[in-house]
Amino acid sequence: MSKALRWLLSLVVLIGTASVGGASAGAATAAGTGGSDIKDRILAVPGMSLIEEKPVDGYRFFVLNYEQPVDHRHPNGRTFQQRISILHKNEDRPTVFFTSGYHLSTQPRRSEPTQIVDGNQVSMEYRFFTPSRPDPADWSKLDIWQAASDQHRIHKALQRIYGERWISTGGSKGGMTATYYRRFYPRDMDGTVAYVAPNDVRNKEDSAYYRFFEQVGSKQCRDRLNSAQHEIFERRDEMVPRLEKWAKEEGYTFDLIGNADKAFEIVAQDIVWGFWQYHLEAEECDDVPSADATTDELWAWGDEIAGWSAGTDQGIEPYTPYYFQAGTQLGSPDYESPTLDDVREYPGLNVPRTYVPRDIPMPFDRKAMKDIDTWVKHQSSQMLFVNGGNDPWGAEPFSVGEGTKDAHVYTAPGANHGANIAKLSADDKAAATRALLKWADVEAKADATPKRMTTYDAELDRPEKRILLP
Repeated sequence: MSKALRWLLSLVVLIGTASVGGASAGAATAAGTGGSDIKDRILAVPGMSLIEEKPVDGYRFFVLNYEQPVDHRHPNGRTFQQRISILHKNEDRPTVFFTSGYHLSTQPRRSEPTQIVDGNQVSMEYRFFTPSRPDPADWSKLDIWQAASDQHRIHKALQRIYGERWISTGGSKGGMTATYYRRFYPRDMDGTVAYVAPNDVRNKEDSAYYRFFEQVGSKQCRDRLNSAQHEIFERRDEMVPRLEKWAKEEGYTFDLIGNADKAFEIVAQDIVWGFWQYHLEAEECDDVPSADATTDELWAWGDEIAGWSAGTDQGIEPYTPYYFQAGTQLGSPDYESPTLDDVREYPGLNVPRTYVPRDIPMPFDRKAMKDIDTWVKHQSSQMLFVNGGNDPWGAEPFSVGEGTKDAHVYTAPGANHGANIAKLSADDKAAATRALLKWADVEAKADATPKRMTTYDAELDRPEKRILLP
């Protein structure tokens, strides 16, 4: 579970309002057809209600609730309120359908496809992430088909307003979500951009991750990371009491994991993974402490990379829906570094079942990811996968083959879990951008280098902080 609570919602839910260079506020806030204000048209959708509207120069930004069936197979049964947001530019622009796969940001932000196509953006909170959770929660209704059906209903409801092309997107678990949505509702979207989305087809087979950590980056950096991580384990007798004292002062508990010693191991064994997932070798490997560093230095570095609070109840609980899905359909890498075999005390602890309350059943569906993989590999169309060359989650990527149409897989050299189109090589960036513009029906001129259609804005275009928890 790398870096879970450390970033929690303060980093997943990104903050800020913005002004967009070159945008026409008058055009962006244009009235809908028939003279109706866009807010009135959105709120006229059955089941839609307003939480708040926030000011954004050049856009209208709405945070909303949309009433959804708990079980889409029984649409007249129980319902729940699912949060969505709409960053409205104009009804004559394409629309990007974004989800992080987790919580919803209540602050305006443009995903990379939205920046490129200069479109509207609809964002969805994934079902069972609070507050978008049925009460009482029937966890058997948290699966990839139900979530895809949430997106399908939202798209169907808003397509009457936003009638131009639609592009689905997301990063990390959001990239997985965008992919699953296309598999179950392939005709909803005109294209999909899935960033750093892992593809765990055989849940019990994790050799790709072992090969990754043997080869990623330089040997010098790998050795330095492994040495620092191992030294943290060597000082368990100092680290665990420190963790207990810190947790007591902060009001954190370890009921789900069992105790502070297990929580220490859970976090410490993900430090190397967390480094490669979120950090860059060229910028930060020299900052990795040596084995003779002080305990204070090792503690601080471990907290920066992995976040000691990630092993607490308070760090785990917001992500219960993810762990449930990892243990029932998505799969998870049960990777345990061989360099820690002599100091690990709880082998097999870092599995999804550890993080989910024991009263929630977790039967595993072995067919779910095989079905997704087969569809992507042989039937998908207008799909774009972007991976990071140094991202652990890229060890098991999606691939496209015979039978697919206009489907592409690109890797950004040396990039981590923040890989995007902008980080691709020049040729790949141009090809990916051209494909996206074509799908959105705002195709670049044939003789021009394809490029984004918006001016960069430091607030609206903040990088997405992507979380995926091994």
